Amino acid sequence: MKIIAFGDIHMEYQGAQAIPGLGEADLVIITGDLTNFGHADDARKVLDGLGLDKERLLALHGNLDHASVADLLAEMGVHLHGRGRIIGEVGFFGIGGSNLTPFNTPSEHTEEEISSLLEQGFQEVKEAPVKVMVSHAPPKDTQCDVIAGGVHVGSEAVRRFIEEKQPAFCLTGHIHEAKATDRIGETVILNPGMLKDGGWILCTKGAAGWQAELKG
Repeated sequence: MKIIAFGDIHMEYQGAQAIPGLGEADLVIITGDLTNFGHADDARKVLDGLGLDKERLLALHGNLDHASVADLLAEMGVHLHGRGRIIGEVGFFGIGGSNLTPFNTPSEHTEEEISSLLEQGFQEVKEAPVKVMVSHAPPKDTQCDVIAGGVHVGSEAVRRFIEEKQPAFCLTGHIHEAKATDRIGETVILNPGMLKDGGWILCTKGAAGWQAELKG
């Protein structure tokens, strides 16, 4: 299986054209922020522009997407927010939106809500041999959640969940300037930054097992 993941599209979906093999990927994962404070109609423009088959798509809304974007993804059957999906040996589960910010963006959650939604999704994939957590908000105190001045603004609940459950990978985003790979225990965390800046994630299975790396 070849998995390609990216996020923080913010309406600028044209950047996906530079991702090699996007059309042939077995699965594409969008990690949130399809729009800029947009609604379902805006998200449809992004999805149409990407030209992805929903049968090989999983997605989250981000904190800059209004609730109607989450509703659209749920109607399409591709939403991972508080949900899980097992494909082959891999269980995917996730949390959309973000932890609370000073900016009162459209889709934010308390740390308690994040914990509950992650557990809800995890329960649907707990039997899968390999687990991939998709979280728009990165875990706190990693290279993937640090903003200018060295301040860490990720989710404490996301970090705790990773510490306890140790999924193979956490695919994240939200903090554009924190394009990085990090690790919490056995879990590899990857934030590809904004799509328009060329970042994306490639997950593949080889002789040594599953691997994930930043590209672009």
